[in-house]
Amino acid sequence: MSSESRLLLASASPRRRELLEQIGVATQRVHCQVDEQVMPGELPAAYVERVTRDKVLAGVAASPAGAVVLAADTAVVLDEQILGKPRDREHAAQMLTALSGREHQVMTAVAVACGERLELRLVTTQVRFRGLSAAEIDAYWVSGEPADKAGAYGIQGLGAVFVAHINGSYSAVVGLPLLETAAILEGFGISCWQPC
Repeated sequence: MSSESRLLLASASPRRRELLEQIGVATQRVHCQVDEQVMPGELPAAYVERVTRDKVLAGVAASPAGAVVLAADTAVVLDEQILGKPRDREHAAQMLTALSGREHQVMTAVAVACGERLELRLVTTQVRFRGLSAAEIDAYWVSGEPADKAGAYGIQGLGAVFVAHINGSYSAVVGLPLLETAAILEGFGISCWQPC
């Protein structure tokens, strides 16, 4: 595999594609669907790893032989509970109120596969929110940003003003841990900083 090979991305997330572009990795999306329901008794770390593994394997199955495929999944976790994307305004307000003034975890797994070979890493980042008022939460919902975000916030957008402290990988909170991703990709013969 040449150092300028195109990576297939088993994700519809524009943020993941942007993060890969940020480190100079060209991607092409591969379409695949997996079950993202939490299994009974499944712990958050196991959930994120399972969904990521399922995504990358589905991506490999939908790709030409020999293709290198990357997938990732992110979960916002508070008190061992996964906070998914909000169903509606009220659900978003409940999540943001629960996160207000507290520390939570953002777990992101990244997997790269080619044929039978698969490598996966899980990165956990601690994020602390300052206290949020009901008026702020309402105004944030009206902005439209929380509607499609795990935990009802985006650290890379307007939600950045809620974050008092972060311990770990910022890019993992956005959706892809770039340090770990670059290391895995190098092992598959895909280098960062490729010429455009």
